[in-house]
Order: sequence, then structure tokens, then C-alpha cells
Amino acid sequence: MTTDYPALLIRLTVGLIFLSEGIQKWLFPDTLGSGRFEKLGIHPAGFWAPFTSCFEILCGLLVIVGFLTRLAVLPLLVVMIVAFITTKWPEWIDQGFWIMAHDGRTDLAMTLLLIFLLIYGAGRFSLDHTLYAKRKK
Repeated sequence: MTTDYPALLIRLTVGLIFLSEGIQKWLFPDTLGSGRFEKLGIHPAGFWAPFTSCFEILCGLLVIVGFLTRLAVLPLLVVMIVAFITTKWPEWIDQGFWIMAHDGRTDLAMTLLLIFLLIYGAGRFSLDHTLYAKRKK
């Protein structure tokens, strides 16, 4: 059924983006990891950047396969809230709404997709569905 694919596409989008971002924090620590956290005033950056990266990688993978999806979405929503508070809110104050809206479009899309997964779950093509269907029998 075509109604079974939206959650899968949303999971792949969200999961792959968070997986990629988590890996990049390790690959490029000066610009995307601890160096960026330091610049944003998140201290101790040497702790929070790897900690956040690990959550992005782990939760991204869980979302991709659709396992413990609603639980995995919660830390990712926290990541998005912190990203808004530390990057988009100051930009809104300093440069105005439209600059912030342009720069925050991906953050907004990711947050709304995470909320979708939190409300509706992983969908039929997921480990959550497979395991739940087996328990239900």
C-alpha cells in the first residue's frame, strides 16, 4: 500500500541526516564538533560535542531501522531545541526573522519530521512494527 511508505521515507530522511551530522562532528571537530560547541558557548565543549554526536549516531541508526523509534526521537528533539536556542534565536535577535527563517529551514523541517515520528511511530516497514506484530499474536 502506498500509505505504508511515508513513515519509511521520513525515517530515512531524519535518520540519515542525524547519522551524517553525528559522524561529521567526529570527522571535523574544529568546525562541527567541539570547536563549534565552544564557539556557541556550550561548555565543556570537549564533553558535549562527542556526547551529542554519539546520540545523533545511535538515535539516527535506531530511527533508520525503526527500532525504539519514539524513544530515539526524544533525544533528537532535545538536540533540535538546543540548536534553535544556541543558533537560531540569537540570529533572530541580531539579524531579524527572515535571515533566521532562511537559515533555520532545515531545523524546522527536521523538528516537524521528528514530531511526526513521535506521534505516529515508525510505520509498517520497521522493526517496531515487526516486533509488535509478533507480540500481538
